[in-house]
Amino acid sequence: MQQPTLVAVAHGSRDPHALRTALALLERVRELRPRLDVRLGHIELNEPLLDDTLRATSGAAVLVPLLLGRGHHVKRDLPGAAARATHLDIRVAAPLGPHPLLVEALYERLVEAGWTAGTAVVLAAAGSRDPDSAADTRGTAALLSRRLGGVPVVPAYASAAAPGAPEAVRTLAARGHHRIAVASYFAAPGRFATQTAAASPALAAAPLGDHPAMARLLLRRYDEALGRPAARPLPELVSA
Repeated sequence: MQQPTLVAVAHGSRDPHALRTALALLERVRELRPRLDVRLGHIELNEPLLDDTLRATSGAAVLVPLLLGRGHHVKRDLPGAAARATHLDIRVAAPLGPHPLLVEALYERLVEAGWTAGTAVVLAAAGSRDPDSAADTRGTAALLSRRLGGVPVVPAYASAAAPGAPEAVRTLAARGHHRIAVASYFAAPGRFATQTAAASPALAAAPLGDHPAMARLLLRRYDEALGRPAARPLPELVSA
């Protein structure tokens, strides 16, 4: 029996590196599971758009958001796209975060950038007005703090929520932390990742990108979605 298509759903970005990063990540997914049909769709700004990807897909599909927490896109946009694709049997997977695999990717990106023990961290995320999104980011910050040996990890946001990255850096400095790193809690490069990285007084990690842990996490969310009863997803049923 043919496996449902994995449709990875990226937000989309005007930064050309974002599309290249998403494609590279999906190549890693295909390497891990060669027989799986893996496709990409964007919510906005890039082609292919999600609706176009779904129109070209047949049978069954699992939408796996390349999004790091709950928010409008996960709760509304993805279920809406699933509802419009009436020719498909669709399930919507949970967003990627919080999850230990994300934390492992964040940790390794920080080490790659030169992070050393004792350095405090600002976890820079996109931001959302949805309180569930902020709760998910705080959950990741707590997990990352433990992974880094207990150093402070302060969430910060590029838009729609406070504090911003510069304010978070100042807060840590006021607490006596003289070396502060910015962890880029973004799936791919883009304006927000660049903007928050500029707030770092010492070092800034690269976005999560095509880190191997990300590919493993996409497949885990796909498998988890297939373990639930098939049904049209409702917004209130989408959770981390």
